[in-house]
Amino acid sequence: MNIRCIIVDDEPLAREGMQRLVSDAGIFDLVATCTNALEANKILSHQKIDLIFLDIQMPGMRGTDFLKTLSVKPLVIITTAYPNFALEGFELNVFDYLVKPITAERFLHSVNRARDILELKVDGKSSDQPDFFFIKSSSNYEKVFFDDILFIEASQNYMTVHTEKGKILALITIKSLEEQLPARKFIRVHKSFIISLNKITALRGNELILGSHKIPVGKNYKDSVLKIVQKSLLGK
Repeated sequence: MNIRCIIVDDEPLAREGMQRLVSDAGIFDLVATCTNALEANKILSHQKIDLIFLDIQMPGMRGTDFLKTLSVKPLVIITTAYPNFALEGFELNVFDYLVKPITAERFLHSVNRARDILELKVDGKSSDQPDFFFIKSSSNYEKVFFDDILFIEASQNYMTVHTEKGKILALITIKSLEEQLPARKFIRVHKSFIISLNKITALRGNELILGSHKIPVGKNYKDSVLKIVQKSLLGK
């Protein structure tokens, strides 16, 4: 399949360079090149787009602010000269983050992975979103697969992501992290805890059991937790 894409960048040389990369890859239908977010929004409102190559620093509206306005997002690959925006991009569930100048090798690595995901979508074998996200831990970005997560524990602005492979400590709010998790797989059960529905083994009183872990259910969350757990755990 050819990927229907648009390029959004206010710099003429950057747009030309991205157009060459897109053309040389041989897997794209380039629908439009846009100089700002408003032009891109017009395209998205009238045409089906699979992938956006999106710059961040643009006049009028930043690329990341534009993403926040979209209720339905195509796959997004950020293209920018500023690596310090990587965390913000990944918090918005962008597919990849390419720092200019973008090499052909790095570009192809990214778009080939995007093509694989889009082909799986067409075949009905995948959901709309990737099955992972990136989270900043210390100075690194850790790739975390949703299916590896047991639960997430909040302590002020720090989150501890408990996975089957260990723990990851991240400086992020629980609200921001919750927005990155698919609702069909995770549920907030307490002001300080988010748990994976697939990892629940029992419900005992006001506690959820996830293997050897006991997670409290907050008073304000109890009704919604019971409804979901009865459906997923008890099969009702």
